[in-house]
Amino acid sequence: MKKRRSSIQDNIRARDRIPDEVLKEIFPRRLNRYEASEKVYSHLKKMILSGKLKKGQRLTYDGIALDFNASRGTVHKVISRLKKDGLIISKWRKGSFVA
Repeated sequence: MKKRRSSIQDNIRARDRIPDEVLKEIFPRRLNRYEASEKVYSHLKKMILSGKLKKGQRLTYDGIALDFNASRGTVHKVISRLKKDGLIISKWRKGSFVA
């Protein structure tokens, strides 16, 4: 017995489909990895320099990823970059903290 492929598109007729222009307006394009990492980096840097993130405050990958709607990989790159800038200190088995 063959498995029948079932998908949403099989059930939608061409005239019932949502036009691409409308979809693009509702769901703007996704940021590529470079843009996402730049966005997270610039926001975190501003937050640290402005004092919104206090000295010694712990930064978690999951928390940052949720706050900025980014992947953990992107957050890892951003944390590494902020470490190079001297804005964040990492302690083994403790986490990353604002310098």
